[in-house]
Amino acid sequence: MAASYSFDVVSEFDRQELVNALDQTNREIQSRYDLKDTKTTLELGEDAITAHTDSEFTLDAVHTLLQTKAAKRNLSLKIFDYGKVESASGNRVKQEIKLRKGISQDIAKQISKLIRDEFKKVQASIQGDAVRVSAKSKDDLQAVMQRLKQEDFPVALQFTNYR
Repeated sequence: MAASYSFDVVSEFDRQELVNALDQTNREIQSRYDLKDTKTTLELGEDAITAHTDSEFTLDAVHTLLQTKAAKRNLSLKIFDYGKVESASGNRVKQEIKLRKGISQDIAKQISKLIRDEFKKVQASIQGDAVRVSAKSKDDLQAVMQRLKQEDFPVALQFTNYR
């Protein structure tokens, strides 16, 4: 019986948890003494968060708040891709924080090369923005998962469709 097992390596985040983290961040901005009068806003778009505030110093405080709330909700901080800080009207600054989702072709190639080089009995194939990993032994797949967790890729990795 030559059954084959597989799983997908993906990079996703729970959008509802992100919405909750943003709500908590906005609430704390309204109540914190040092941020209350800065007229800071965080707006969630389809694939980015736009931050408007009165100074770069305040923006740093907002980043810290957002990262803390996201981490408490088990969101990886690697999903945030901070754009450059731009000047907005009236001495204010704005920044677009892109949300990373999916594995780019370059990173997918790095992952499949790592698997090919270190695990001879395991196959990796790139499928869109995910990498499918398959093998005859579940133990081999577990070893691949452990090895991928040790690497520090620029995106957050999750393992789905384990069967």
